[in-house]
Amino acid sequence: MPATSLSFAIEKLTQQLIALPLPPAAQEDKVVQLRVEVDAAIPLIAWLASQQQYPRIYWHGRDKKEEVAAIGCARDFLFQDSIDDKQLALIYQQQKALSADPAIRYYGGVAFDRSIESWPEFGRARFILPRLELRRSGDDFLLALNLNFAEPNPELERQRALDAIKQLLPPRPLMPPHKVGLMARHDSPAYPRWQQLVQQVTEPTFNNAVPKVVLSRVSQLEVNEIIDPWMVLACWQGRNQNSFQFGFQFSPHRAFISCSPERLFQRRDRQLHTEALAGTTVRGLSQQEDDLLANQLLEDSKNSYENRLVQEHIVDVLTPLCEKVDADTAPKIFKLTHIQHLHRDIRAQLKAGVNDFELLQALHPTPAVGGLPRAEAMAFIRSQEGYLRGWYAGACGYLNKYESEFSVAIRSALLESGRISLYAGAGIVAGSDPKAEWQELENKLATIISILIDF
Repeated sequence: MPATSLSFAIEKLTQQLIALPLPPAAQEDKVVQLRVEVDAAIPLIAWLASQQQYPRIYWHGRDKKEEVAAIGCARDFLFQDSIDDKQLALIYQQQKALSADPAIRYYGGVAFDRSIESWPEFGRARFILPRLELRRSGDDFLLALNLNFAEPNPELERQRALDAIKQLLPPRPLMPPHKVGLMARHDSPAYPRWQQLVQQVTEPTFNNAVPKVVLSRVSQLEVNEIIDPWMVLACWQGRNQNSFQFGFQFSPHRAFISCSPERLFQRRDRQLHTEALAGTTVRGLSQQEDDLLANQLLEDSKNSYENRLVQEHIVDVLTPLCEKVDADTAPKIFKLTHIQHLHRDIRAQLKAGVNDFELLQALHPTPAVGGLPRAEAMAFIRSQEGYLRGWYAGACGYLNKYESEFSVAIRSALLESGRISLYAGAGIVAGSDPKAEWQELENKLATIISILIDF
């Protein structure tokens, strides 16, 4: 029977945990999830922001049907200094074998460039089996507790889980949205350097060999107060409802949040759904102007070329992993609050045995955030862009036995004490104009800046 309130669900979950035989009756299941339904609507971001345990993780699907708030840690995979994709896949396959439960999920992400250092706490890749999850699917809510009995002391694991439950706090309203005082802003690269980089990429000899490089910029805002990342994400969510919304806060020191329109991939068993999202223009002030801008985007040769490059690359890298790959022949318009994109759907049937890390290795980073050819574009970004992207333009999402979903972490922010770093990028191809591309970066940051700063 479903619980009638969150507090009653917590009580029922505690009773289940205390009554659970140790070791678990199903010996092959070393990772166990206990679940209690909650017959009450819970504001998940507010609940998450109220907790004192770390990590704090939030995931909201682009289809709006699913939402997850998770805290604490039952199992942590952090790759800080080096990472090998094959080793990462092997570790995950071993972990996946510890449970047959299709509800067990590992949330996390991989950095944009796994060959170099990344942000503290985030690492080149990090995946968490949370201790506690509050999940919403449509109008249904449940509270889940994850237990890791792969360790030698199951009673200690049970006690850790009991301690985590005891620390749970009820949701309290988020702080009301308010603008912060901007003390300074620093763009890296600054415009003169940006102009040089665009000219380098569009120089004919270079461009013939590397037809696309996605250049990006970090805009660091120095502010005079501590900002609640979950309040910011909630506001952002309200203005960009057609996006994935997610956040990772591994410690009190920094939080990474994103309202990204871009799906890297969604897997349901062997069915794969991905997309080419590239080519951008602004929204109109009227429906007539909006339609005109959309039609101009569809007819623009530079943006259409950029989108086609992304689509062709994704089909090429998926083909060896799939029995069948189908892609839209022509792009459609994907609308957000301040901008609109060219978009193509790509659907595939995976070959038997293909795992999520093979998909990550093949698809990430896509040409929409890196460039083409991938190795040459990445080498240029690594040596010339001038700042550390970290998880910006990385792949963030979740994995489990039968399904997985990842978003590309564009339209994102890193919040630290006294500083907010905002990220945006633009695909540079033949014919790109430095001023127009710089303005595209501003357009992409317009929503989040309007939430944060009072001009």
